[in-house]
Amino acid sequence: MALNFAHRGSLTEAPENTLPSFQKAIDHGAQALELDVQLTKDNRLVICHDHKFARFNKEVNGLIKDYTLSEIKQIDVGTAFSEEFKGTTLITLEELLAICPDDIILNIEIKNIPVIYNGIERILLDCLKEHDRMENIIISSFDHVALANVQELAPDMELGMLFYYRILREWEYAKNSGLKISSIHPNQVYVDQTFVQECKRLGYKIYPYTVNTEERYEELVGFGVDGVFSNSVGVFGR
Repeated sequence: MALNFAHRGSLTEAPENTLPSFQKAIDHGAQALELDVQLTKDNRLVICHDHKFARFNKEVNGLIKDYTLSEIKQIDVGTAFSEEFKGTTLITLEELLAICPDDIILNIEIKNIPVIYNGIERILLDCLKEHDRMENIIISSFDHVALANVQELAPDMELGMLFYYRILREWEYAKNSGLKISSIHPNQVYVDQTFVQECKRLGYKIYPYTVNTEERYEELVGFGVDGVFSNSVGVFGR
């Protein structure tokens, strides 16, 4: 059975990476959630994909890292989605953990490019330990150095290696990286039968992103992927 991740929660129904978005995904029966973490100016883990606020609130300049958590909690990121969510703010990882059942798998992506958050790996792991949530966690990143840092700090943590561009033999790159990668997370546009077979041959799970049509989903499942990241309730709600 495929494991499908609700990408940033149910982002077609509520502002992405917010409590309403994650709650809606949970209510739809999602078995897994995907989220992005960054650090605030005062080194708090906040959930947000973009480094800037512009897409959510055009009146706010600067980057996530330029604001304290207290300041971020004053920024409305919901109205840009709809008036229904006026006043909705970004949330911390702790706030998500408080509402998320332990049996739901969390894919936590470290957003470390282009901004490099030195020390985010330890802060993330400390947060998970403090909330007794080291199980049912995958830590992923396009920054493979960040994955190496996680492995050094928590050798048993499941790691997901993200790829955006098509490179030669991703599966061999993962094998030769020196990392104990559990899964490869490729851009779905170039995933085919051969890609899946080669990843499987080396023992990697494959979770392509972002798969939003049921036609493409069925094709990928036919290739043998282990699941997908999706914005579609019809996919992640299965």
